Amino acid sequence: MENIYSYYIGIMSGTSLDGIDIALVEIINNQTRLIASLETPFTPNLKQQISSLITLKKCDLSEIGATSHQLALEYADAVNRLLTQEKLAPSQIKAIGVHGQTVFHHPFGQYAHSLQLVNASVLATKTGIDCVHNFREMDIALGGQGAPLVPLFHQSLRTRLPVDLTAQALVFANIGGIANLSLCDENELLGFDSGPGNTLIDSFTKKVFDKEYDFNGALARKGKINKTLLKAMLNDPYFSAEIPKSTGREYFNLSWLELFAEFKNLSPYDTLATLTELTAITLTQSLLSKSGLLVLCGGGAKNSLLVERIQSHLPNWRITNSNEFGISADFMEAMAFAWMAYRTLNNLPSNAPTVTGAKKSAVLGQITFAP
Repeated sequence: MENIYSYYIGIMSGTSLDGIDIALVEIINNQTRLIASLETPFTPNLKQQISSLITLKKCDLSEIGATSHQLALEYADAVNRLLTQEKLAPSQIKAIGVHGQTVFHHPFGQYAHSLQLVNASVLATKTGIDCVHNFREMDIALGGQGAPLVPLFHQSLRTRLPVDLTAQALVFANIGGIANLSLCDENELLGFDSGPGNTLIDSFTKKVFDKEYDFNGALARKGKINKTLLKAMLNDPYFSAEIPKSTGREYFNLSWLELFAEFKNLSPYDTLATLTELTAITLTQSLLSKSGLLVLCGGGAKNSLLVERIQSHLPNWRITNSNEFGISADFMEAMAFAWMAYRTLNNLPSNAPTVTGAKKSAVLGQITFAP
């Protein structure tokens, strides 16, 4: 019997490693509406495995297979809990769009690649739902960065914003572990990773204060921005590189921070204040000559100090949270990958060459059918 439903599920676990986001959405005529959601942490063992793979960049080959399998089991458990919560059967879901867990991103050189872990066969088997996955490889095969992929989804949300955008710019800023921007001009779409979002802030907070994150920037507020360290960090060539560009936690991590001698003698509060300012400056520097509406989403949108610093650099912009427009800031990326699954099943492209640098638009993702 043909599936008559327009429900899709999106799964996202980002570089911040704060857990698994599951979004149940309805998609009609390319328009996406969030129906329900669920957020769950990784089990400590899996979180440690993933973190080690990302930071050490070395592993026994069996770790890749084991981590992919365990990840799929935890994804499946979260999906099944959401289905039970919403009293839905697997047959009522057209597909799961699953990003997988990025452990290495290197879209450069002769053998460009980006590795997202997930055993889609296990996920499809344990949920009974077809899965669309491995979205980045086709874009990279076409000469693109494979990232960011969310800007085309952001552009599809233009009509959801009840504001006059004809005379001003519209930019989405997703602040996860890495921060990325989507410049949704009416006639052209641009996007790129601006640099670290929460990853340096969270990693340093965990190491020094044994807290998962700096709630509302409370710890950073106790410190002062160190201009010498900030200037040294801003000299990293990534920040001045031309677009298209993308990055990940394999580049911006505590080992990167420890490269700077200026960091060694600072108080931890000053370091956090400076890392928060680094995210704010790198996110805003490409927008300084413009004005418009900046819509924040992702975990960093909850950090009130970071939002204040962003606003201080963009006095001519209206800065708001996507929740204002009924679009979940917490589940934006999960919604995006549900939308990409919809695009794949309908033979529609979900990359933007102006963003990634790919030679052309393409249908992304591979389909694993549930047995």
